[in-house]
Order: sequence, then structure tokens, then C-alpha cells
Amino acid sequence: MLVGCSPAVQGGDTKCKDFVGADEKTQNETITKMLTDQGKNEPSNLELSATRAAVSGYCQTLGTPDTKISQAPHL
Repeated sequence: MLVGCSPAVQGGDTKCKDFVGADEKTQNETITKMLTDQGKNEPSNLELSATRAAVSGYCQTLGTPDTKISQAPHL
């Protein structure tokens, strides 16, 4: 197993520690999966950026490393 590889995109089940440590592309894929799993259409660039910023901010302040990103307040 290689250290530092991005985990598989898990959507809302992704933990804060994995989300914050991922690159922007992986974060975007994770947010897209989370939103589509919640029944939303493919997010716009604005919605994607806003949700990524909200989740990232939540994970770095109120969330714990093991908090699922779906628990972060988002649109």
C-alpha cells in the first residue's frame, strides 16, 4: 500500500482528514458525488466551489478528523 495516495472517492462518507488532505480535483469529485448521492443534479462550478469551501472550513474548525463531510452545513 502506498502512503499518500488519495482514497477512493466516497462522497458524503469521506472523513474530514481524508478530504482536507486530498488535492482539489479529488475534493471536487468527492463533493460532486456527495451532492448527486443526495439527489441533486450535477453541481455548477459555483455550487461546487461554495460547497467545497464550506466543507473545508467546517472540517478545519468544528469537525474532527473522523467527521463525515456530509455532516458539514452546505447548500
